[in-house]
Amino acid sequence: MNTLRTGVLLAGLTGLFLAVGFMLGGEAGLVIAFGVALAMNAFAYWNSDKLVLRMHGAREVGESGEAASLVRLVRQLAEQAELPMPKVYVMETDQPNAFATGRNPDNAAVAVTQGLLRRLSTEETAGVLAHELAHVRNRDTLTMTVTATLAGAISMLASFGLFFGGGNRNNPLGIVGVLLIAILAPMAAMLVQMAISRAREYEADRIGAEICGRPLWLASALEKIAGAAKAIDNQPAERNPATAHLFIINPLHAHKIDGLFTTHPSTAERVARLRQQAVEMGQSPRPWG
Repeated sequence: MNTLRTGVLLAGLTGLFLAVGFMLGGEAGLVIAFGVALAMNAFAYWNSDKLVLRMHGAREVGESGEAASLVRLVRQLAEQAELPMPKVYVMETDQPNAFATGRNPDNAAVAVTQGLLRRLSTEETAGVLAHELAHVRNRDTLTMTVTATLAGAISMLASFGLFFGGGNRNNPLGIVGVLLIAILAPMAAMLVQMAISRAREYEADRIGAEICGRPLWLASALEKIAGAAKAIDNQPAERNPATAHLFIINPLHAHKIDGLFTTHPSTAERVARLRQQAVEMGQSPRPWG
């Protein structure tokens, strides 16, 4: 059901992008919008993982270095998930957090912050890594890249139309119509992006709990990360807010007041679902600790 819902939402996002192009430039605008969408998604498909890792200052680590235990844990979980071994990166950020990226399981990467390694137990870290591997297995990393690219393109196109005015006959409201497009189209795109992101987070929680075998490990990790995100800045994420949806917990919680427009579902709801999953797996419903 989540896959079907995601497909419908992605189709809607693409349709919105093409509709904005048509409203602003008629058939020519539609063709240009389609070409821009293809070009941006092709670029994102091949380069988004490298870009986001560079944005967050992530460095690759191996089994013979300082993060050897982390890499071994990723390898163990990847085997349990029946996935190829992803590359492992560490970010020099004090806020505990993590994300996965890559266009497919054969080209995936998992990145965690130094803050996560310092503050979480091995079991909680396993829960987080299993969640990220679930994103890789579900190919959410590609889905969210395409979603973010389309949402950004809609905002760019709307701003472009605002700059050049509204003389197109397909937009009978003229400049008023252009203003409405400039305001409403990016908001609609953002809402679709959030709907996709939230659905994929719930699914990654569920599958991640199955991979590590202990839903309460992930539940405990989510509570710790969410608490720390309110008090500890993640400066690379603040400088690149478009990447916030990649993280297991929204890294912008500390300073953003637009909670209505967050890309992540409620941590309390995620934890409640994981505790229920633990009960269904015959484990204690009490928080792990």
